[in-house]
Amino acid sequence: MRRYSKLFFVDEDDNSRSAMAKIIMQSKFLLKPMAIESRGLVVLFPEPMNQKAEAVLIGNGYSVAGHEAKPLLQEDINEEALILTMEDSQKEKIWMNYGHALNVYTLTEYVKWQGDVVPLFGEPLTEYGKCYELLEALIAGLAVHLNEESIQADKNSEEE
Repeated sequence: MRRYSKLFFVDEDDNSRSAMAKIIMQSKFLLKPMAIESRGLVVLFPEPMNQKAEAVLIGNGYSVAGHEAKPLLQEDINEEALILTMEDSQKEKIWMNYGHALNVYTLTEYVKWQGDVVPLFGEPLTEYGKCYELLEALIAGLAVHLNEESIQADKNSEEE
């Protein structure tokens, strides 16, 4: 099993879904340390988190201080990085626009769910709440999956 040292959640602009996913994931227990980041495919300047995403996270007990949107860079992509997009089209953009795009999946694909995490642009606060609930469930599954991979990797290294 592959062992990752970095996890990137990727969205179009890194100010709502990917940022929420990063913050939720940072609260989860992982057996092995992993740097958890979020990135956007179209980030022209560092901007803060979307106010509705921020409100939903704060309402669920998360601290959101200090988030600024950052672009996905070629140097972010290597064999140590797991890259999880919110939509299949974003995964395809990474494959097309970045060289050696390894370990790129949609979040739902990686945890063996169906569909995309739907875009939130222009949606009411209630849709951000629904997205938060979906991300919370997906990321709980992701944490379990990553911990299982860590256990399997440890077993494999002991057998060698």
